[in-house]
Amino acid sequence: MAYYVGVDLGATNLRAVVGDDGADVITRTEAETPRDSGIAVTEAVLDVVRAACADANVDPSDAAAAGVASIGPLDLAEGVIDGPANLPNVGRVPLVGPLSELLDTDRVHLHNDTVAGVIGERFHSDRNPDDMAYVTISSGIGAGVCVDGHVLSGWDGNAGEIGHVVVDPDGAMTCGCGRDGHWEAYCSGNNVPEYARHLAEAESVPTDLPLDSPEFSAVEVFEARGDDPLADLTVERFADWNGIGFTTLANAYAPLVVRVGGAVALNNPDVVLDPVRERLRESTFANVPDVRLTEMGDDVVVVGALASAITGGTGERSA
Repeated sequence: MAYYVGVDLGATNLRAVVGDDGADVITRTEAETPRDSGIAVTEAVLDVVRAACADANVDPSDAAAAGVASIGPLDLAEGVIDGPANLPNVGRVPLVGPLSELLDTDRVHLHNDTVAGVIGERFHSDRNPDDMAYVTISSGIGAGVCVDGHVLSGWDGNAGEIGHVVVDPDGAMTCGCGRDGHWEAYCSGNNVPEYARHLAEAESVPTDLPLDSPEFSAVEVFEARGDDPLADLTVERFADWNGIGFTTLANAYAPLVVRVGGAVALNNPDVVLDPVRERLRESTFANVPDVRLTEMGDDVVVVGALASAITGGTGERSA
C-alpha cells in the first residue's frame, strides 16, 4: 500500500494526516501554529508530520508524496510562505525543502488552502467536475478554482484571493491586508463585528449588541438577527456583499459547481447560502452555479492536501 501525507497549515492550528491512495485518512495529528518565527512554524509542521506517520506505523521516508495547504502569500519558486499577514512575526516559512528532506521525496505539492479545498472537492465528487470552485468564508475569504480541468494556482501560487476583490468602491471598511473596500473587510468572521460597529455609527441604528466589548463577535451578530435592528441590517448588508463576491466568481470563471466552507458558512449556512443563491439568479450573466455547503466540513482543506499528494495537484482521480 502506498502512503501519502497531507498538511493543513493555518494561522491558528496546523494538522497533518496520513492516508492511502483513495484519500482515506488513516491517522491525524494537530497542534497550535507557533507565532514567533518562521523556523518555529517549519519545525512544528515537521513535528506533526512525524507524529502522524508514527501513529500510522509508517516511516516518513516511506511516504510516496505530500500535499501542503497553507495560508498565504506563497512563493512557489522557493517553496515557502512569504510573510503571512495573520502571522505578522514569522517572516518566511520554509516548507517544501524541509518536508522533501524529511519524507525523502521531491513530490511535495504546496498550495494555497482554498486551492487545496477545490482539489479535495474535485477528488471526492461523484462527477469529478472540470469546472468548479471552492469558497471559504471564515477568518478570511478565498477561493480555489478549476477551469476546463485545470486547477488554477497562479505563477506564484496566489491565484484565488477573491476575498480581496473590491465590492465597495467607497471603501468604508479596511481589509486586514490594509486596502479598502475588499469583500473580506465586510464578510469575514473577523470583520463582521467591525462592520456592525461601523453601521451602528454611520447609520445610527439602535442595538443591544455589546459593541464595546472586546469579545464581541460575528456569532453574536448572527444569533441576534430577528431580534435586533443592527443585527438585521448587518446580516442584510452581509448578504449583499456576499452576493457581489459570488457573482464576481461566477461571471469570471463560469463554474458549474461551487462548494462553500469555512467556519462562518459551516455554522450559518442559511445566512450565507440562501441569500447567495437568490442573488445569483438575478446577477449572473450566463450560467448560475449549483451552490452548496461542503460535505467535508472542517476537513475539506487537509483532505484536499492529501488528494493533492495523490494526484499531483489536479484532484483528478485515475480512471
